[in-house]
Amino acid sequence: MPRTVYFDYNATTPLDESVRAAMLPFLTENWGNPSSVHHLGRKARALLDDARDRAAKFLGAKPSEIIFTGGGTEANNLAIFGTARALKAKGKHLITSAVEHHAVLHCFDYLEKNEGFTVTRLPVDVNGRVSVTNLQDAIRPDTVLVSIMAANNEIGTLQPISELGAVCRERGIIFHTDAVQMFGKEPFTNLSQFNADLVSICAHKFHGPKGAGLLYIKSPLHPDPILFGGGHENERRAGTENLAAIIGLVAALENCVTPPVFPQAKLQELTTKLICCIEKIPGCEIVSPRELCLANTVAFTVRGSDGIALMAGLDVEGICASSGSACSAGSLEPSHVIVALGKKDAANSLVRFSLGRASTAEEVAYVCENLPEIIRRAQLGGLAANRL
Repeated sequence: MPRTVYFDYNATTPLDESVRAAMLPFLTENWGNPSSVHHLGRKARALLDDARDRAAKFLGAKPSEIIFTGGGTEANNLAIFGTARALKAKGKHLITSAVEHHAVLHCFDYLEKNEGFTVTRLPVDVNGRVSVTNLQDAIRPDTVLVSIMAANNEIGTLQPISELGAVCRERGIIFHTDAVQMFGKEPFTNLSQFNADLVSICAHKFHGPKGAGLLYIKSPLHPDPILFGGGHENERRAGTENLAAIIGLVAALENCVTPPVFPQAKLQELTTKLICCIEKIPGCEIVSPRELCLANTVAFTVRGSDGIALMAGLDVEGICASSGSACSAGSLEPSHVIVALGKKDAANSLVRFSLGRASTAEEVAYVCENLPEIIRRAQLGGLAANRL
C-alpha cells in the first residue's frame, strides 16, 4: 500500500488538537439549547454570547455584526440572496467575477434567472485577477451589490480586495468578499483590511470543524434571512445554534489565524520545488500566478489528459490532490476558472496541489519522483480514448 501524501488542504484541514479540546465540553457537558429558558439553556446562551464576543474581538467587529452559519456556502448564500433581496427596491444590478466559487456564482445565476436581477460577471486577466478599472466601468446607477473573492480556491490568486472594496465604498455600493480561502493562509489584522460590508469565513479551511462558519455583516446592513423558523442569530439565521462547532470556529480563529497556521516561508519553498518539477514534465503548464498567490497552492494543466484520470493516477500512488473545487467533486464539467483564464481546451485537465503545515520536503520529493510517470500514463490513456 502506498504512503499517503495529503496535498489537498484547500479542500479541508484536519481538526487542530487545541480546537478539539475546546469543543469536547460542548459535546458532553454543555449540551443545552441556547434558546431554552431553564438553567441549562441559560448557560448555553451565556457561552454562545461569549463565543460571539470573542469572535468579534478577534475580527475587529461588533458582536451584533457576527452571524454564525453552517459553513462558507451558507454564509455566501445569506450575503448574496439576503442583500440583493433587501436592496432590490434601490436597484437590481449585481456584479461578481467569472472565477468565484460556485457557492457564489450559483446564487447570482439563480437571482438572474428567477428574480429579475441583472448580473455582470467581470473577466479576469491571465493570472485570474479582477481589474479595479473593470469594476469601476461596470458599476451602474442601479448597482446594489458587488461580490469578489479574496483568494481563489482553484489556482490561489489573491484579488486586490482592499482596492475593490474602496471603489464600492466610494460609490455607496455594498461589497461582499468570500474570504474562505484566505483565513489562516495570509496575514490578518482585522476586517477593515477588506473594505467590505460582508465577509464570509469557514472554520474547516483553517483546522476548525466542518459545518461551522460565520458571516460578518457591517451595521446597519440587515440582509433578508434565507432560513426561517425562529429568531436565532438576531433574526438573521433561524435554527438552533451548533454550539460545539461555534466554539471550534472561535478557537480556530484565535489559535490558527494570527500568525497564519499555514507557514508561508516554508510552503513557498516547497511549492517552488513542485513548480520546478512540474515545468520539466512535457505537456504541463502552471496556471497559478507566480506573484500575489497563496503560498500553499500550485495548480497546473496537463495537455492530452483529463482531471479524472489524473486524480485516479495520483490516488493510486497515495497522493491526495484535487482537480478544482472539492465542492464539485465527481463533476465532469471543465473548470470555470481555467475557462475564464482563456484556456478552455485545458479546462478538463486541472490538477491542484494545496499544501499545509504538516507538508514536508520528503513528501514533495515523493510527488516529484512519481508525478512524471503518473502524467505519462494519464496522457497515454487520453490518447487511447481519442482513438476510439
